[in-house]
Amino acid sequence: MDTKAFKRTLQHSENYNRKGFGHQAEVTTQLQSEYQSSLIQEIRDRNYILQRGDVTIRLAQAFGFCWGVERAIAMAYETRQHFPTERIWITNEIIHNPSVNQRMQEMNIGFVPMEAGKKDFSVVETGDVVILPAFGASVQEMQILHDQGCKIVDTTCPWVSKVWNTVEKHKKVAYTSIIHGKYKHEETVATSSFAGKYLIVLNLQEAQYVADYILNGGNSASAAAKADREEFLQKFVKACSAGFDPDQDLQRVGIANQTTMLKDETEQIGKLFERTMMQKYGTIELNQHFQSFNTICDATQERQDAMLELVQEDLDFMLVIGGFNSSNTAQLQQIAAERKIPSYHIDCVERIKSANAIEHRQLNGELAIAQNWLPNGQIVVGVTSGASTPDKVVEDVMEKIFALKALVPAL
Repeated sequence: MDTKAFKRTLQHSENYNRKGFGHQAEVTTQLQSEYQSSLIQEIRDRNYILQRGDVTIRLAQAFGFCWGVERAIAMAYETRQHFPTERIWITNEIIHNPSVNQRMQEMNIGFVPMEAGKKDFSVVETGDVVILPAFGASVQEMQILHDQGCKIVDTTCPWVSKVWNTVEKHKKVAYTSIIHGKYKHEETVATSSFAGKYLIVLNLQEAQYVADYILNGGNSASAAAKADREEFLQKFVKACSAGFDPDQDLQRVGIANQTTMLKDETEQIGKLFERTMMQKYGTIELNQHFQSFNTICDATQERQDAMLELVQEDLDFMLVIGGFNSSNTAQLQQIAAERKIPSYHIDCVERIKSANAIEHRQLNGELAIAQNWLPNGQIVVGVTSGASTPDKVVEDVMEKIFALKALVPAL
């Protein structure tokens, strides 16, 4: 499929909208009322530090809603206002935050249901309005909606679209896109749908495995080489394009990424493959075998940089606030974990059960209850939030900490 030609056709359709509907002023007032926080503004005004009783909060200097998320939510609100009676659907969560998605449901915006692991678009009828979320939708999903005659409201973040353009450039010159991301994540699913040949690597360890294969695996008729090839294909069975042949498809590669992955790791993966292709093909031939474009999201980078600065402080623990399926939030927690700072990833204030118990998401994705998590006496708490987290949620969490500590007798 010529994805570039399809995008042009879609974007020139009268049923396609990516700019909103002219209700920005009303929607902005509504969003400020529902999601912003006077406490957060107070902390910003105090150089990102607030002390109350025994609690000192140190807030990351970049956190919470990014521009792309704000834009997606605003467009969803505008859509409901512009189409007050039409049926409206979202192909997935608008963003990875439970309170925002609950608000969508309260506005009578439905989510395309999942059946046996696949989206059931049979519920969507001609003339319905369908919102594409901030992290995009696959080209196949867009095709279904376009053919069905739906009104499509595209809130895809421009940074995600930039990655799509990158993998299309790879495809144009028959390069395989090596995508740093999570193969199940909606953004990576969408990105891979615009690619030609692709391979998705989760981390530097998987990238090193691929680099070793490029240098040492396959390319012979020996039993050992065949075994290497089968092991490779089994390892990436769910993370590569159909008919992927590592012996042929890793001769020319380009780098792309899920925008919410760790910036440093994406850069390391890019440098690893640059060195690998240089070692295999030589410096003169490098540009015939390797391409790299900067597709790291500014907002993700800013939040990670702010977290790296925050963990240099003397903290008793970190609170990382964001949806449990939010990749960029999980990456923030990973920064704290790598520095051995106790950290708790929570998605809402209700996860704080008491001064003795907090329910949180561990890095392995499992939920756990931490006991005696809130120290006695004076404490310094680091706080950050993912790019899909409203300031109001962060305020609720901080107020809960203040309230719990106020109930604890001073020692």
